[in-house]
Amino acid sequence: MRIVILLMLLSGISQYGYAAKKLKPFVLASSHGTDMNMVSTQTRKALKNAGFSIVGEYSPYSGARIIIVTSPYLKKAAEKSKMGGFGAVQRVSITRVGRKIQVAYTNPEYMANVYRMQDSLSVVAKKLERALGRRMEFGRTAGLTAAQLRKYHYKVFMPYFDEPYKLGKFRDHHQAVQKIEQNLARRVGGTSKVYRVDLTGNKTVIGIGLTKKCGADRFIMKSIDTDKLRSTPHLPYEILVSNGQVLALHPKFRIAQSFPGLGMIGSNSFFSIRCAPDDIKTSLLKIVN
Repeated sequence: MRIVILLMLLSGISQYGYAAKKLKPFVLASSHGTDMNMVSTQTRKALKNAGFSIVGEYSPYSGARIIIVTSPYLKKAAEKSKMGGFGAVQRVSITRVGRKIQVAYTNPEYMANVYRMQDSLSVVAKKLERALGRRMEFGRTAGLTAAQLRKYHYKVFMPYFDEPYKLGKFRDHHQAVQKIEQNLARRVGGTSKVYRVDLTGNKTVIGIGLTKKCGADRFIMKSIDTDKLRSTPHLPYEILVSNGQVLALHPKFRIAQSFPGLGMIGSNSFFSIRCAPDDIKTSLLKIVN
């Protein structure tokens, strides 16, 4: 009996007979074809047929397209927690890698935990799988458990999910959103609007494309997204407007959540984009001023 218990502990099996499930940030749906336009059209159709609403789409750089979707279920789940708005959408990418087109998407269960949502989003995960497929989870990590994700931070002294940038405070929600929309339309600080999702309780999440200096989408991804399977669904960045307060996840958290196994130093590491957090903050501050 003692030997059995010891073996269970060593193998990571719980008292119920199961090892803690490990999650990765992205899901590879498929890798096929050579025609970006055809694959994009098929992907949009499949998402709509599965009940998702396409709220935005953009191409941050050549060979990459990102479709942002939501649904009534996602919105409802996002509204249940204080900063759940960051999980109100899922991102689907179509990326050319060599002669193949990779279709990938954010792993809903990973995002639900890293954003500390009450809902596991397993229902959303199943819908995306039925719509697009599910070949494998991936990301530069061996996988993280739900418990690890709910208290995730990259390294000691690095920011947590509940330590966001507080970019500004407005008199009311409408005023905040209106100001941000105006500045995004003017593309201040190299920003552009990708999507907007309004939630109940005076909460709005807005996706933002970035093109300025080290904070640019292209610069960051060309620097660190170099694996065979591309993590394109990391993009775009987003802000959350909640009762007039404008929040953004700290770049040192937001980037690390998608690249948890990325090295600290060396080529294609966090050191290679060390200038990004400050430039991202500078661009985001411009849209609230």
